[in-house]
Formats: sequence, structure tokens, C-alpha cells
Amino acid sequence: MADYLSKDIRNIALLGHGSEGKTTLTEAMLFAAGHIDRQGRVEDGGTVTDFDAEESRRGISISAAVAPVEWKNTKVNIVDVPGYFDFIGEIMGPLNVVQTAGIVINGINGLSVGAEKAWEYAEKKGVARMFIVNQMDRENANFKKVLDALREKFGNSVVPLIVPIGYGPEFSGVVNILEKKAYEGSGNKLKEVAVPENLASFIEDYINEITETAAENDDDLIEKYFEEGTLTHDEIVLGFRKGMKAGKIVPVVSVSALSGLGVAPLLDFVKDYLTSPEDSEEVGTNPKTSEPETRVCTNDAPFSAFVFKTIADPFVGKLSLFRVFSGSVTPQTPLYNANKDKSEKSGGLFVLRGKKQTPAQLLNAGDIGALSKLQYTVTGDTLCDPGNPIVYDALEYPVPGFSKAVYAAKQGDEDKVFSSLYRLIDEDPSIKLEKNVDTTETILSGQGELHLDVISSKLANKFGAAAALQDPRIPFRETIRKTVSCQGRHKKQTGGHGQFGDVWIEFSPLGDTNIQFEFVDAVVGGAVPRNFIPSVEKGLRENIGKGVLAGYPMVGLRAKLYDGSYHAVDSSEMAFKTAARIAYKKGCKDADPVLLEPIQHVEVLVPDEYMGDIMGDISKRRGRIMGMNQVDGMQQVIAEVPQSEMARYATDLRSMTQARASFVATFDRYEEMPAEVAQKIVESTAREEEEED
Repeated sequence: MADYLSKDIRNIALLGHGSEGKTTLTEAMLFAAGHIDRQGRVEDGGTVTDFDAEESRRGISISAAVAPVEWKNTKVNIVDVPGYFDFIGEIMGPLNVVQTAGIVINGINGLSVGAEKAWEYAEKKGVARMFIVNQMDRENANFKKVLDALREKFGNSVVPLIVPIGYGPEFSGVVNILEKKAYEGSGNKLKEVAVPENLASFIEDYINEITETAAENDDDLIEKYFEEGTLTHDEIVLGFRKGMKAGKIVPVVSVSALSGLGVAPLLDFVKDYLTSPEDSEEVGTNPKTSEPETRVCTNDAPFSAFVFKTIADPFVGKLSLFRVFSGSVTPQTPLYNANKDKSEKSGGLFVLRGKKQTPAQLLNAGDIGALSKLQYTVTGDTLCDPGNPIVYDALEYPVPGFSKAVYAAKQGDEDKVFSSLYRLIDEDPSIKLEKNVDTTETILSGQGELHLDVISSKLANKFGAAAALQDPRIPFRETIRKTVSCQGRHKKQTGGHGQFGDVWIEFSPLGDTNIQFEFVDAVVGGAVPRNFIPSVEKGLRENIGKGVLAGYPMVGLRAKLYDGSYHAVDSSEMAFKTAARIAYKKGCKDADPVLLEPIQHVEVLVPDEYMGDIMGDISKRRGRIMGMNQVDGMQQVIAEVPQSEMARYATDLRSMTQARASFVATFDRYEEMPAEVAQKIVESTAREEEEED
């Protein structure tokens, strides 16, 4: 592969809803450019960018993949991004390194939830957007209807650029509006034809609109346009690129990825109209001074690169995908990880096309490549020249909303399972793994059920580490509501020295369940010798970890030792510990014990039309609505909901709102559980103990 300068590079991420044809379109562009001999099918598991075994088995994209296309002396780095919401984390890295987001929709249904989300993410990152209307050869496809819907949703910044000749089975070619050229056929059968007469007025209207919009993005162009009423083709292209970069022009193009119709004109459009990374600027921080620093995307600037994706392979090792933000890189370039303050040594410099690795001797500013076997580097890190360090902002991933407790399926495989999980976290940082100190379980969190199912399958098939996923235990608590006094008396005679301990303890609620236990020594007159009092406290502390209702830890408990008795020979530390345990169990049972449940603070961001469903669902989950706010054109519902009712909320919320809503849940406090719900927990615990016995 040739070395391309930044002016001849185009970086584009294909985004959108699942099953809209992003991978098929990538395949079609590779085929049109002659990089593959035949166009693979997603259903057959034979595409370039769906190379992971899980992708082939499931017939869907799971990870973002790079596929460079060399087209008429231009290198188009295509990043094929999964469309299913469980893999939304895969969108974050690519949007940090491309100049354009190609949002793929279909010609029948048009705008989808995935497309809307792709638009929102791209807009937040300041990435230029375009719509690619795919599947124009399908029955009931209607480009005009889709275009009108896009303009109604996003405004007149949306303009047609490549329009179809015919819809559905009659789709035979495309017209480039600005070029005023029509093409029929695909690949090497592409031929230029006359522009259909029925499109003439449509094309003329939009040429004028695009020209005017392009002129508005440059002071000199707008002045000339007002004076002369027209612009040259090169001037329109200049203004068009500036308009796309500013988000004021969003072109719409039509294709059929499956048949290849419109694919070559699409590549021509990408080459001629999309912005290159040349002279783009990236702002980072100098780690030595903590001051902001800007790097320009030219070969003359010091080397810096951003790692946007990691591929973990048990046989090949780790591959770090990056884009050169400034300078250039060769296999001999010194690499410094500014995030870790470590020098790195690479196993090789490559250009990836799917899983195929092509060794590279040079990558210029703006290009995308991969480095192998980096020791310290993970996704989101910055690599740079040791003498000119810089750190770019880390990637922000959606908060995981679906969790399972993870165990090794086979005893003795714990190290294998968890070391493999950490390797998968390198590959997909939207996964979270943490130890729950209350339940001692290790909790694996992701974006949904499918996400965790894929992780489990990868562990087994990729690393040979079988894991079992279970619903996490809810860390309930127990406390008391009454003050009681109770005697704990332990007397045992076995011949020789016996055992004797006798205590009177008053158990009372502390009134603060954030404090687990408070011990008060109120003994007077030596009823309990001083040397045995610490044993009483120790006996209580050892037993409050298991409550008297369902075995959950006791909290908010005060124990006041105020009386007792002892035997000069038979009393011992162990005897008084046992006496304290007896008092604890008897006393707390009489002190009106109750179960406490963790309450989560939940913030749901939801479109107005789903408000009724969301509020009703929260009420069904025993939740309380605490308030509502307007945030970014959506409603933010603030609620308090028991954690035990939130296990499947991520899946249910997605179902209720067509994946348009999102939520964040954090622990808030413990609260007394309703008696009827608590009774079910107590009965369930009793049954489990019987089964274990």
C-alpha cells in the first residue's frame, strides 16, 4: 500500500441502526476498488470487517473495524461501526479520529433510532455528517420521502447530492447533482448516461440551494455570489467542504450496497467533497506543564497519535489501532505513552483491513494504522514523541446499565477467567468489572443482555475460559426498631474446667443505618470482669454480620452491656463471646427486626412522548418520582427506586422507548422494606437454607 499524504486521506465512520447495511456497504466499496475478488455477505460470515468468530456466528457486527479503500489516488479509511445498541461503546473511539460520520439508513423506512443517536454523538464530537440512503433497489424504497423526512427532522442543512434514477426494482443508477452527471451500472460496468429529464427541475432547484449554502461558509464566496449570482465548481466544492465541517451542510447520497449501484459515485463523492485531515487541529494537554497544547495535522509537527481501539487476540497478541494526529510514524519512531509516563516498544507497524495486517514503513499525519504488542497502552491513550509530550482527552463511554455476577464455570479456572476478562476490557472499555464488597461477588456490567452474552461467548471461544453469569445478589440489611434487654447465659460442665459466661445486654436502634454497630460498656461493680468485656464486644461484632431474619448484615445497632456474672474458675473469653452471641440472637428477635433494602437514585433521560410509560413503570417498581427537568430537549425524570426492582431496567427501558431513553442509577441509601415484600425474602432465604441442608 502506498504512503498517502494527509490531503489525500479521507477518514469516515459508517454509523446507524443495526441491519441497515453498513458492513455490506463497506464490502461493496472494497469490491468496487478491487481489493476483494467477490463481495461477501454478512449472513454467510464472509465479510472483511466482520472477522471475529462471534460476528460470523451471530451474523451481526460486534466491534468497530477498519477497512482502507484506495480510490483514484486517495485513501479512504472506512471504520465500520456496529449498529446494535448493546455495542454503543464501539462508536466512541471512531468518532474521535474521523472527519465524517456516514449515517446509513434504508430507503424504505428512512430515519431510525440508531441514525438519530449516531447524529447526536457525531454532533457532540463536532464531526461532519452525511446520510447514505441504502437499499434503494428494494420494493417500496422512496428516496424523496426519506429526504423530506430528514429535512423535516434536521432542517434545510440536509441536501441531496447523489440522487437515484428510479426507485425499487427500477433503480438503475444515480445522478450527482453538483456534477450534473448520471451513471448507470456498477463496478467496471459503470457508464455515464444522460441525466433523466424528469430529474432536471429537481436537480436545478437543489444546485441553487447548495450553491447558496456553500457560499455562506466563506466571506469571499458570499460576496462573489451576491455580486455575480454564481460560483465556479471549485468554489462550490470549497464552500461545500467548509459547510460540511461546520455542520451547515449535510449531504444525502443514495446507493444499493448489495447490487453495487451508486457505490463508485459514492467513492468519487468521498474523494472529491469530504474534508481531509490536512491542517486539522487537535487540542491536548502538556503533561509537564498542564497547559493546553494544540497540534496541527501536518508531517512537520512533532509525532502524536491517539489509540481509539484495541484488539485482543490470544495468539497474535494485542493490536492498538490509532490515528496519527500530528507528524508521521515509522517502525523505528520512538514511542512514549504520555498517559502512563512509559516508553513503548512496538512489535510492528501495520495497516489493517479487517483482520489482515499489512506491514507499513510509514504513516503520515491523518492516517490510521495499528501497532502490535504495546505493553502499557490501552484504548484512549496518547502516543507521542518523548521530547514533545501531549495527552489528548480520554474517551467517554456510556455508563453500563446491565449487570451480572460472574464466576468461573469450572472450579480452579478463576485466574483464567478473570485475566481473560481484563484482556476483553482492553478491547472493549465499555465493560466494567468490579468487586461488590457487600456480597463479595464480582460484578460484570455492560450495555445489555446481548453485550454480556457476547462477552461470555468470547471468554469461552477465544480464550478457553468458561464463565457462569448469574443475577447479582442484592445487599439487603437488617436492623431493629425496638429497645430490648436480654440475658445471654452460657454454662457448660464437661468435667474439669467448665465454661461459664453471663451477660445482660440492652439492644436499641441507633437511628442511623449508615453506622453498623456501637458498643457501650455500662458495667459497674465488676459484674463482668474488665478482662472479659472486650470478649463480649468481639462476640457481638463476629455475629452481627448475620441478621436474625434472613441472615443479612445487621446495621444501626447499639449494644449496651450493663450487667452479668462470672465464675472464678470456669469463666473464659470464649465463654463470654458465646454468651454475647446468645444474647444477640435472642434480643434482636424480640426487638422488632426489619429488612432494609438499597434505594437507588435514578435519572432517566426520555423524550416527551414516552413520559407516561416511564412514570407508570417507575411506580410499578415501587419507585418515587422526585422531580423532572428539561435537558437537551428531553425530559429528565429523577426518581428513587429499590435496587431489587432495577435488575432488568436497561432492557425494559430500551423496549419501552425504542432505545431513545437512557438512565443512570447510583446508590443513595437504605430504607425499610415493605412487610409483604420482606416476607418473601425471608421465606426465600429459608427455602435456600433448607435445600443446602
